[in-house]
Amino acid sequence: MARRKDPLEKVDNLDARKAKYEPVAAALTEVYGELDWSRNQDGMDELISCILSQSTTDANRDRAFARLKERFPTWESVRFAALDDLIDAVRPAGLANQKAPRIQNALAVIFEKAGDYSIDFLNELPLDEAKAWLVSLKGIGPKTAAIVLCFAYGRPAFPVDTHIYRVGKRIGFLPDKLSADDAHPVMEAIAPPDDFYQFHIQLIQHGRDTCHARKPACDRCPIRAHCDFFLAAGAFA
Repeated sequence: MARRKDPLEKVDNLDARKAKYEPVAAALTEVYGELDWSRNQDGMDELISCILSQSTTDANRDRAFARLKERFPTWESVRFAALDDLIDAVRPAGLANQKAPRIQNALAVIFEKAGDYSIDFLNELPLDEAKAWLVSLKGIGPKTAAIVLCFAYGRPAFPVDTHIYRVGKRIGFLPDKLSADDAHPVMEAIAPPDDFYQFHIQLIQHGRDTCHARKPACDRCPIRAHCDFFLAAGAFA
């Protein structure tokens, strides 16, 4: 079997991309300050919330998660719930017919591994092993794995969502043709591990506030001097 190419081997001019980090991070901190989006969730709550968040809004995810916790007092009761009842509980998150069995499957695998409905054992594993175990769960990808490890356990994993993928390519952290999955280790090579959480949420905030998908507000962007997309547009000409 051929060796899977290291995502960093697909990145040209990595040193130049890394050099963008300090000025970009400083500018984003000046504009947005130190952000804190933690919801004080443990690993299980974070994992199930992430499953519910797929292809929906944060508001819909939160509604579905609140209904789930209200109707089922324990993860065991979620695992063995009638599927129709669980589907109804998580319906506000959308794609409930997919997400409900995905949640029950994850709970079954977790119990088989840990003898309990807890993924705290991940905190004892090397980071790469913890990531690999999470993505072995059906429906869990690198982004969810990184969110769980970063947000719930403070591990140095850098989640890449749609905002970060878009903004990262425009700034020049990420090559245009790099896949979203391969973007995770690249962002981990660019930012210092202690800054992963803060830089992650600052980039998301910037994507929501300024670097919009259809029409980025380059005229008021605090990092445009460091942005490949802006410079390529000839805005300084």
